[in-house]
Amino acid sequence: MSAVPPGATRRLLLALAILVAGALGRPALAVSEPPLNQIALQYVRLALEVGEHEPGYIDAYFGAPEILAAARANRRDLPTLARDTQALRARLATLQAQASGEERRRADFLASQLAAVATRLRMLQGEKLPFVEEAEGLYGVRPELKPLASFEPVLARIDQLVPGPGPLWERVDAFQNRFIIPNDRLEAVMRAATAECRRRTVAHLALPEGERFTLGLVTGKPWSGYNWFQGNAHSLIEINTDLPVRLSRAVDLGCHEGYPGHHSMHSLQEARLARGKGWLEFTVFPLFAPTALVAEGTANYGIEMAFPMRAERLAFERNVLAPLAGLPVGDIERYLDLLDALKELAGARFTIAADYLDGRISRAEAVALTQRYELLSPARAEQRIAFAEKYRSYVINYGLGQDMARATVERAGADPKARWARFERLVAEPTTPADFARP
Repeated sequence: MSAVPPGATRRLLLALAILVAGALGRPALAVSEPPLNQIALQYVRLALEVGEHEPGYIDAYFGAPEILAAARANRRDLPTLARDTQALRARLATLQAQASGEERRRADFLASQLAAVATRLRMLQGEKLPFVEEAEGLYGVRPELKPLASFEPVLARIDQLVPGPGPLWERVDAFQNRFIIPNDRLEAVMRAATAECRRRTVAHLALPEGERFTLGLVTGKPWSGYNWFQGNAHSLIEINTDLPVRLSRAVDLGCHEGYPGHHSMHSLQEARLARGKGWLEFTVFPLFAPTALVAEGTANYGIEMAFPMRAERLAFERNVLAPLAGLPVGDIERYLDLLDALKELAGARFTIAADYLDGRISRAEAVALTQRYELLSPARAEQRIAFAEKYRSYVINYGLGQDMARATVERAGADPKARWARFERLVAEPTTPADFARP
């Protein structure tokens, strides 16, 4: 870690003292540390220990290495973790009722995260939850599953955008394939797109000094892009090249994974909450938790924050990215029209994933329905279902989270400054799904 702010060293030493006391069976209250700080430390320990049972559960950890080492050396079994989680939730509930202002928001955040830990522990012990209950337990929202027939009018409109013979997905896929970025130009295009996303973001958000990212191209993943936050305001952003990357994905991934998306959110929370306030709960990022809904939702909506006017994105892709990629510019506007229409099919992904994961349809049926209702090629549909198999109800965080973030930010009014201020509150403060409904 880099230099810590005044008082942070003392907070860390006290936190470690609590940790040692707990390991020795001594009451944590023997250390004169505020109760919420004690609960935060125990939450971090719980999350890290769950991560020892489930590889990939911890998406990022940039806290004290001593806490991680203790979690690995003194790992509790799953039943014990479940009991201790419930005991910690009960203790926190008492503090929640008494807290107000900033402390209440912090307590609410911890309660939301601990509810997700409890749900994940149930799943790890073999309990099978229906899709909507799993989503609610892990992410704090109960998704609405629309019947696939409700998306037929959208398909009819898209059919008019790409007329011709053959299945609609084939026509959509063929049209989009005209905008594939050549592999030898992909890194340059991605860097240009991310730089523009950053330029537009830092005009509104004061990011930590020295923040940076490393870009990597990878294969063999079920996702198209990923941000691995390293701490010290540094991210590794990886782009999956298993399938050809199309022009629109450059801006989408640059904003979503970088600015004002995941990299910005992690960097701000690290600087302001973990380091600035010494709140240890913001040094760990469990993948299956309400923070994922907030992160994915704001990252997806962050594309619209960076490019609020469609004409701005059209001009950037036509004048900068397409020439850099060596692609024709004549049909880019129709390409964006198609992409806007395809966004209206996002809810189909939830319904298909729920039907498949709950056992109502087979894998082959899930792939076929994904082709029909998300208009994807067989290879892309296979990748989409592979993602659902690995991450399950996590799929709701993209579309539903984006809708919730958009509604919250746009309630601030039409003024860009007010919207960015509202967006900043979501990504730089303790935020739960319930906060999306607040003014």
